[in-house]
Amino acid sequence: MKPLQASSGDLNADRRADFAEMLFVSGEPAQAAELLLGALELAPQWAAGWFRLGEMQEAAGFLDQAIQAWTMALKLDLADRLGASLKLQLIGHAPAAAAPPSAFVETLFDHYADRFEEALVDKLGYRMPDFLDRAIRAARPGRFRLALDLGCGTGLMGERLRPIVERLEGCDISAGMLRKARAKGIYDRLSKADLQHFSHTDAKADLVVAADVFIYVGALERIVGAVAESLIDAGVFAFSVETTAGGDDFALQPSRRYAHSEAYVRHVLAASGFAILSLDRAVIRQDRSKPVDGLAVVAGKGHAV
Repeated sequence: MKPLQASSGDLNADRRADFAEMLFVSGEPAQAAELLLGALELAPQWAAGWFRLGEMQEAAGFLDQAIQAWTMALKLDLADRLGASLKLQLIGHAPAAAAPPSAFVETLFDHYADRFEEALVDKLGYRMPDFLDRAIRAARPGRFRLALDLGCGTGLMGERLRPIVERLEGCDISAGMLRKARAKGIYDRLSKADLQHFSHTDAKADLVVAADVFIYVGALERIVGAVAESLIDAGVFAFSVETTAGGDDFALQPSRRYAHSEAYVRHVLAASGFAILSLDRAVIRQDRSKPVDGLAVVAGKGHAV
């Protein structure tokens, strides 16, 4: 994908960058990187250009140069909207972090909002909202008084929840995604919120859902604890995670999403007072024509559910 900030502000630099993209797509990453480096001599403050240069250099096998490029991108954009720190972590040049930069997640989904559903559902076969909907109905039939849809995105999960809830509230970090969700008219309330700092101080819910959200959270202890606080006794919590093949609790993947182990998920839920009602393995979506394995989980607060 081309840089989120596709223009450097310098016409000649942009032309060189466009040629570099053509070379890169044609399978010539080393030549592309050389040409983009020339563009950056004309526009040295272009953070997105440095980030893209790192990707080209990585593809060409020039990891030391990629490190320098991503370090420069991070220096020019301390909020790290492009996720350069995640790239550095993945190649072992930065310590593993428990969460991604919030600005990266927000920028990613603002950039993605207009084509989100087409790409995710039509092209990548995303069906987790359907899977969680069935699991919720099986675990606790009937209607819910108040449901919170965390990381609601464009409202794919909300569309499934609307028929079984009296009141539906959603939150998301991306204003672009919230705009799409608002246009559907299915939520009683929508708010902009960073789940890294989630808290719910209004009336407690009896259902909280986070569909394909924790892949952009990392460590789950805080958010699961906050969900427990937001639920009534015997409330229901439904969510999904990608699963890791390794032995770590959670790990950053080359996709720059987090995967979690089943053992870690079970531990975090138990520590916050949840009992597992159902836990099913599922294919979350396709990624580069390969299935992404995950878990669909429904848990009850306490043991009275």
